[in-house]
Amino acid sequence: MNTPSGNFLTDLRWRGQLQQCTHEQELGAHLASGRRLAYAGFDPTADSLTIGNLVPIIALRRWQLAGHTPVVVMGGGTGLIGDPSGKSAERMLRTAAEINTNVESQRRIFDRILDFSPTSPTKPIVVNNIDWLGKLGYLEALRDIGKHFSVNMMIQKDSVKDRLNNRDQGISYTEFSYMILQAYDFAHLWKSHGVTVQMGGSDQFGNIVVGIDLIRRTGYPGSPNRDLESGKSETRFGEPGYPSPAFGFTWPLVTKADGTKFGKTESGAVWLTAKRDEADTSPNRTSPYQFYQFWLNAADADIVKFLKTFTFFSHGEIEELAAVHEREPGKREAHRALARHMTELLHGKEELEKVEQATRALFAKPAKGGGGDGTDAPFVLPEDLLASAPTTSHDRALLAENGGAGMSLVELLALTTLAKSKSEARTHLGAGAISVNGRAAAADARVSEATLLPGGVIALRRGKKTWHITKWA
Repeated sequence: MNTPSGNFLTDLRWRGQLQQCTHEQELGAHLASGRRLAYAGFDPTADSLTIGNLVPIIALRRWQLAGHTPVVVMGGGTGLIGDPSGKSAERMLRTAAEINTNVESQRRIFDRILDFSPTSPTKPIVVNNIDWLGKLGYLEALRDIGKHFSVNMMIQKDSVKDRLNNRDQGISYTEFSYMILQAYDFAHLWKSHGVTVQMGGSDQFGNIVVGIDLIRRTGYPGSPNRDLESGKSETRFGEPGYPSPAFGFTWPLVTKADGTKFGKTESGAVWLTAKRDEADTSPNRTSPYQFYQFWLNAADADIVKFLKTFTFFSHGEIEELAAVHEREPGKREAHRALARHMTELLHGKEELEKVEQATRALFAKPAKGGGGDGTDAPFVLPEDLLASAPTTSHDRALLAENGGAGMSLVELLALTTLAKSKSEARTHLGAGAISVNGRAAAADARVSEATLLPGGVIALRRGKKTWHITKWA
């Protein structure tokens, strides 16, 4: 990884990752005067995080590269409530056991991206807010925290106002109280760990400001906000007329140039973890191959923005890739650089090599006499594809039905990620977009025992890039 150019805030602004900031000039001086702590929170509503959650993790790593200490707050407490921001309806409540399992499962994502070296002076701190929220009594919360919140102010927040104006959905007292808990998180971390900065997406700015206000109302000048190296206190912070010794900033939510939602594909959300092994049945997994393809298939209009937002390439490297892309977009050098960088970051160098080997084998033009060009030469399925492409398992007995003629390809496609229905499958087949084991499939094609490749698999492809492997046992 390359250390970003310039200071932290300057680098964020160049990357288009600084949208709102409280007291930016004072924050800049604050960061220049010593090693600081900043936190971002993560919602454990699933056992993995999606690609949209990558932005705050990347921001924490940039913070660490700038010489400061990142703090990861796992929402074991707030996750029991649910953040109403960006939600049009009440969240489904999860059990404490489910939340705890999700917290543990998500941890490996941070281990990949942040530097947890024992000797690092900026080794990240990972905390779970259930550790303090779980000890907070109801009367204590009302008396010591709730009295500092105006209901008039709370109902003006977009996350609340949007729901209040929708009579069919509304908002429960539980979710209405979420901002109080998040504000208390910041106040607790400020007092107990000396955390002075909170970062998040632009939809969190209201919650961040409320936390800073709670610190201003309940804190005391300078005490927890001392320089971590010199021990000197900023005694004027927190006094009447001076900014609170707490700051916040946000980045814009990631959008795509065509207006579609970032991180969504035909097969669903893009997750930051892959299956651990064959026994892992969790749906919240994206293989390294799918992850690589997501970045490789980014729209030309998005590529420079994605390089700035997600990679640790230097400013000069990004500008060079942008220039090459503008001159020769067909070479897709910027796309490959993005896909390689992100796949290695999340899945490691070994997995990247496997993905690239599979990609070269699958998308290269067939050699003369090779399978897929109408000859009898066998189609060779790269082993790496078995572990990286979407896969489903099927009953082998289906291949012997209809007097050995097997199963209609229309029926099979509807059971894979290549078609959502039989009607869509017929459309793809009619357009000649489907291949079986490297060969174009006819509209009335069937799969049988004779179609099986070694290992009991059948490789299906839609178009030039989208693969699905069916396993038959």
